Amino acid sequence: MNAVGDRLFRPAQAHTVEETGLASSLVLDLVLKHAYFEGTVTLERLARRCKLSHSVILSMYRYFQKEHLCETRTMVGDDYEIFLSARGREMAELALKKSHYAGPAPVPIGDYAYSVRRQAVPIHVTAEKLRSCLADLVVPTNIVEDLGTAMASGGAIVLYGSTGNGKTSLAERLHRIWDTPVYIPHAVEISGEIISVYDPLIHHAEPDDQPEDERWVLCRRPMVKVGGELRLEMLDPRVDEVTRIGIAPIQMKANNGILLIDDFGRQRISPRELLNRWIVPLDRHTDILSLWSGVNFEIPFLVLVVFATNLALSDLAEEAFLRRLKNKIKVEPLHDDLFRQLLQRVSSAKGMSCSPEIQDFFVTECRRRSPDGLRACYPGDLMDIVVGMARFEERDPVLDHKNAERALNLYFVH
Repeated sequence: MNAVGDRLFRPAQAHTVEETGLASSLVLDLVLKHAYFEGTVTLERLARRCKLSHSVILSMYRYFQKEHLCETRTMVGDDYEIFLSARGREMAELALKKSHYAGPAPVPIGDYAYSVRRQAVPIHVTAEKLRSCLADLVVPTNIVEDLGTAMASGGAIVLYGSTGNGKTSLAERLHRIWDTPVYIPHAVEISGEIISVYDPLIHHAEPDDQPEDERWVLCRRPMVKVGGELRLEMLDPRVDEVTRIGIAPIQMKANNGILLIDDFGRQRISPRELLNRWIVPLDRHTDILSLWSGVNFEIPFLVLVVFATNLALSDLAEEAFLRRLKNKIKVEPLHDDLFRQLLQRVSSAKGMSCSPEIQDFFVTECRRRSPDGLRACYPGDLMDIVVGMARFEERDPVLDHKNAERALNLYFVH
């Protein structure tokens, strides 16, 4: 599926303004803003900045000439170097008052919706493939089986249980199950308004050997994670307070991938508000969004939502809501053998040897000091302390009985 010809969706280059699907006035304003900020610029650079074809930029240049919006300074090879006239700068300033957006040209919302539906694929998961995705973790067999069943059957997933047992780590790796990249637009246009979608902090670009319409970026399927910072307004497009540019909501950035709601129940939005907001999208795979201008529009909601919480499920939602979240997986403390395996793996990664005697000591002491059992976070946290002691004392880390006990005394409350 990674071959160019096998991709589910491939945007074609627009050679005319009409083929972009955008109003000519919007394209004009965008090119004016880029030329305004550049000062003196070639048509080739304008094309790169706008992510539009040379033929579209050339048609804009001819319009600029006709309306006396620019001056041609010189020829650079076969290209023109231009700068805006006084009238052109005036029009660019008017365009900036309408919208601060001056990035790559957007794609129409209809094209975006089509791309999301076209690139949505059923999750094909096997036990072997899922274990491979989770290979850097120590995971009980029952958790692998439950996760695989949940992903194959579809629907949101709730990972619950006491803190420190790896719920977040599990969720963060589920996107590895996909091996097909997706095209994500830099920005989307709705009723003349522009919202940015592509986020380099979230979307990881893949090499595109035959790029056509550069308004789109080929990316790994997204893995979007939000925690306690989640607010109700983040579920609709909003204008950034600093840049004054429209930003897509988190579920839109996560489309065709995974959206992890970490520490569910500790957000600035209550669990009831969040579930009320998404109960229909989770069921019908379609979401209705509202622009700051009051315009409503529809997008696909084709995202695997994973909730991770250490709170009791009965405290988060009533039974009717929980029934809609049909995949509920309890992530419990590790059994002794898996805990020893994790100790050995983590200590080896830190350059230390963890003998069977030290493993037994850690198991016994962690059970004695922790009434909740052997949490998956303990080995990593304890090994970090052992390494920290060695660094402070300017020596190589050694995992002996003395250092193990010191680490335990530092870590656990007496």
